[in-house]
Amino acid sequence: MKILICDDSMFVRKKMKDAIKAVDPSIEMLEAANGRQAVEKYKSEKPDLVFMDIIMPEESGVDALSEIMNTDKNAKVVMASSVGTQENLKQAILMGAYDFLQKPIENADVARIIAKASE
Repeated sequence: MKILICDDSMFVRKKMKDAIKAVDPSIEMLEAANGRQAVEKYKSEKPDLVFMDIIMPEESGVDALSEIMNTDKNAKVVMASSVGTQENLKQAILMGAYDFLQKPIENADVARIIAKASE
C-alpha cells in the first residue's frame, strides 16, 4: 500500500507518518506540503490513499481534491479538518472525498481508515 500525506505543517505530516507506521510499517509513504504538490505526486505515484489537509497555501485541499478526482474518479482522498473548516469539509464530501478526519488526528481514526481502504 502507498499513502500520500499532504499537509503544510511538517509536524502534522510527521504525526501522520507515525500513526501510519503504527498500523503497518511496510506502508510506503509520500509527502506533499501543499495542494499543488499533492496533485503532481498523485499523478506520478498513484497512491492507494491520500490524507489531505483542507487549508493550505498555494492550493487548498478542496481544489487539489477536485483535480485529483478529475484525474481518477476512484481516488481515495481523506480530508483532514480542524474546527472552523466544516463548510469546506461539506464541500469536499460532496466532491467525492473518501472520508474525513477531525484534527487533532487520532491514531485509531487513521487505523480505521487504512483498514477500510484496504478492503
